[in-house]
This record gives sequence, C-alpha cells and structure tokens, in this order.
Amino acid sequence: MNANIVLVGMPASGKTTIGKLLAEKLPEYSLIDTDSVIEKTQGMMICEIFQKYSEDYFRQLEHDTIKMVCTGVNKIISIGGGAFENPDNRATLLKFGKVFYLKSDLDILYSRISEDSTRPLLAQENPRKILEKLLEKREENYQKAHYIVDTSSLNENEIIRFILNETNS
Repeated sequence: MNANIVLVGMPASGKTTIGKLLAEKLPEYSLIDTDSVIEKTQGMMICEIFQKYSEDYFRQLEHDTIKMVCTGVNKIISIGGGAFENPDNRATLLKFGKVFYLKSDLDILYSRISEDSTRPLLAQENPRKILEKLLEKREENYQKAHYIVDTSSLNENEIIRFILNETNS
C-alpha cells in the first residue's frame, strides 16, 4: 500500500476529521489538507481570500496546490468541497490516488455546519438552501470517486476501516 488516499466531499462531510484519524493509523503517510496549505502559503484564511480577491482566484490556488501535492506517494490528501468540480483537479486526483467520497445527507451536513461562519460559500442568507444547491450541483462529480462512503450511517471507526480495507486491496 503506497497509493495516495484522497478524501472528497461536501463541507462538513468529515474530510478533516477522517484525514487526521487515518494519519494516526498510517504513520508512514503524511496528511495534507489543501485548504490549510493555501491558507499557510497565502497568509490568510480562505474566507479572506474570497473577500479580498475572488472565488476564481481561490480556485486557481486550489488547482495549483492539488497539482503540487499529488506528486509522490504515501499521502492522505483532503481537498476543499468544491475542488472536485474542476475536471483537471478530478483527473489528477483520480490518477494519483484512491479517491473516497465521504457522502453525508443534507440534514447531517447542515447540523454540522450551521454554526460555522468561516465557510465563505455558506456565509449568506439561508445557508441550508445554499448547501442543498451545492450538494445537488456537486453530487454528479463526487459520484466519480473510486469509492463512496456514506458517513451518515457509519461511525468514524467504520469509515476508517472501510478506507483502510479498500486501500490495502
């Protein structure tokens, strides 16, 4: 086992949490959260990048970061919720890793995200409706992942076990 493990899904689907837990189980792997890489290299939060520059500017940073982090092996790569929408990102991630879509239903996503003001696409009026539209828009591309893990019905240990089993096969 040395392929990269890529975690995709909606905001609040558990990518960061599952990534950290996987990294504990796989000490030979390095954990890379592309949003964190962007924040570190830009010296500002993603919501600030959206405000100061634009979503398009952020998406270009995201694309460049994904190309950079996909080189090599033994990485757990967690990407932002919208990154898998870009066909070039999707092709790169599918080529250089086993991609797991952490799928959650809308009610669970909304309950996890409803108090989080750091998510720029949801920091608007009626965030539940925005989240619902994003999920509808992104679902088709998320379905292109190698594996779909329904996190609505599984606990963290079951999710980790599934990913490890599929990564080892």
